[in-house]
Amino acid sequence: MFNWDDLRFVLELSRRGRLAAAARALQVDHTTVARRVAALENALNTRLFDRTPRGYIPTKAGTALLAYAERIEAQSIKLYEDVSGEDATLTGTVRMAATEGLAIEFLAKQMGKFRERHPGITIELVASTPLLDLSRREADLAITLSRPQSGRLIAWKLADYALGLYATPSYLRNRRPIRTKRDLNDHDLIWYIDDLVTLPQLRFLDDFIKDPRIVFESTSVVAHSNAALSGLGLAFLHCFAAEPDPNFVRVLRNEVEVKREFWLVVHEDLRHVARVEAVCDFLTQLLKQNQALLMGRT
Repeated sequence: MFNWDDLRFVLELSRRGRLAAAARALQVDHTTVARRVAALENALNTRLFDRTPRGYIPTKAGTALLAYAERIEAQSIKLYEDVSGEDATLTGTVRMAATEGLAIEFLAKQMGKFRERHPGITIELVASTPLLDLSRREADLAITLSRPQSGRLIAWKLADYALGLYATPSYLRNRRPIRTKRDLNDHDLIWYIDDLVTLPQLRFLDDFIKDPRIVFESTSVVAHSNAALSGLGLAFLHCFAAEPDPNFVRVLRNEVEVKREFWLVVHEDLRHVARVEAVCDFLTQLLKQNQALLMGRT
């Protein structure tokens, strides 16, 4: 029979991918993590991880074990919270992932409100595209651009949002007027690095500009915004970030608009863990209340 406590080390190594990172999370030495994982492998007589240049990757057996281990972990958390009482339930850390624009330009600005409501919960906000893998518990929840199609995940739509085309007044004063979409072919564009775009929802440039003159590319929408602020050119930006900014002017408001959706996704084992549920409730209420802002209707 194996030691149940060894499952903690397997779970953390699967989430962090490296011994040192798992050790820091567990507050032990990295040799302890390696020893406990090896002990479980010996007890089960199977290899749980492949060691690769990218870190420790679960084997087929390891992936199967993780599904059971996650359920045990979730039940342990639930047991602790039920027995410890309400004060203990709304404490701890919740890691949430969101696309860069939403995380930096919107969610980070709302964290003071969340802290006032739940002072015992610490938020780890990961601004990342692509998002972290909830099935591997790289995050507790995520805000995505679509409903996930697989995995033991629960998802619901939060809100719609829009992107528009923006530039600075100084850029527009020194360029040909933009009266129709055809005029955009004569202007400088800021865009993503095409072969590094991982989300299909971000592939929409050709819908509006047939022969774009791209002068700057970046994987970061924040870099797009800052480049546009420098007067470099036109950029597709989140309306909730650009619309309230007096340094931006929206171009072809009624002709150029991209509408997308935000979805909240959480692993089913964590859905009713109190601290995770508190974050889910806050985000659901927050985005629904700010629907007009998200669509640029300030």
